[in-house]
Amino acid sequence: MTKKRVVVTGIGIVSPYGCGVEKFWNSIISGKSGIKKLTRISLDGHLVTFGGEVTTFEDEVVENNLIDPKEMKRMDRFTQFAVVASDEAVKDSGLDISKEDPYRVGVVVGSGAGGFDTFEKQHLNMVQKGPTKCSPFTIPMLIANMAAGKVSIRHGAKGVNKCIVTACASSAHSVGDAFRAIQYGDADVIIAGGTEAVMTNLGLGAFTCARTLSRRNDDPQTASRPYDINRDGFVMGEGSAILILEELEHALARNAKIYAEIVGYAQTGDAYDMVAPDPSGAGAAKSMELAVKDAKIEPSQVDYINAHGTSTHLGDIAESKAIAKVFGDLETNKNLKVSSTKSMHGHMIGATGATEAIVCIKAIKESIIPPTINLFEQDPEVANLNYVPNEAIKANVDYALTNSFGFGGQNASLVFKKY
Repeated sequence: MTKKRVVVTGIGIVSPYGCGVEKFWNSIISGKSGIKKLTRISLDGHLVTFGGEVTTFEDEVVENNLIDPKEMKRMDRFTQFAVVASDEAVKDSGLDISKEDPYRVGVVVGSGAGGFDTFEKQHLNMVQKGPTKCSPFTIPMLIANMAAGKVSIRHGAKGVNKCIVTACASSAHSVGDAFRAIQYGDADVIIAGGTEAVMTNLGLGAFTCARTLSRRNDDPQTASRPYDINRDGFVMGEGSAILILEELEHALARNAKIYAEIVGYAQTGDAYDMVAPDPSGAGAAKSMELAVKDAKIEPSQVDYINAHGTSTHLGDIAESKAIAKVFGDLETNKNLKVSSTKSMHGHMIGATGATEAIVCIKAIKESIIPPTINLFEQDPEVANLNYVPNEAIKANVDYALTNSFGFGGQNASLVFKKY
């Protein structure tokens, strides 16, 4: 069968910079860090006290009447993020779902952890008051698929509806699987992306105990340092990113604006370790190789890669070597630009893939490549690539690729094309 073409017609985001795509985009092309001291939890006893927290969220929700207060109390924070981001994306797309066949409009919204905040609070209620004293909304608030469920209810989307849980690759897989569903004619439109809110006592404490987080408490804004020789771990972030994916002819028929076309997707597994990447980068390289093949282009045609680039010692080295293996390094490919925007917004876990897909889409649309900030001294162990250090650059971007790699060795790569 002939595969359908798929385009992006709407985008929405909740990020450490607050609600809204323009606020997010203007911040990252300015090289502005969204990392700061945490405010929502007690920091007593914590060895890490900072992250990419959405500190303005509640104020923005109230000020702009984004969610009914009664409804908001029945949603965990990760679901609240997804609802607000999806509202922006649907509005941005100009799509009137009431005029669509609702069974041709779907939702695929992933989350790595689900309702951590609800889990902690209700468990504490039970410990302190007894096993019958948790909220009757506990289960629908904490289960990871509820963000997808609430988004579908809010917008009347009755088609494919699912949540993908692949840790840090969750929303990249969500966008990719939504792309495939439209390609093969299973839907006309899918609201796709991811959401995460693990900035809780358990989330912060557990990632700290896993020895994955930076401990630069005295200088949070320079803590996330992908590719820098002095990096000491990643910085947690939170938020939600949503894309409206649409079959091309459907979009053209309603005269929709088109940000970019999605043309390639691939997924692989490392089969190596629970948390560490394969140091050879073989799984990451194969994911990129297959995504480029799926896009029916040559590696040399990719202008920009938004790397997973978490600021961990092993991860940065393995991914950079994988990129050099597939696309060449500066000696053989001077055109390629690679940056990690996690240096600014932190690692948004299950929301990170869709967030960085939006970065790629905006880079294509605006001909601006955002930087990797805090790159003071490049680690000689990472591959010799142009990491766009510290300042954005103007550059034509016809094809952009983004990588997301999750604990468990789950890899995803997406390719976007200028429309």
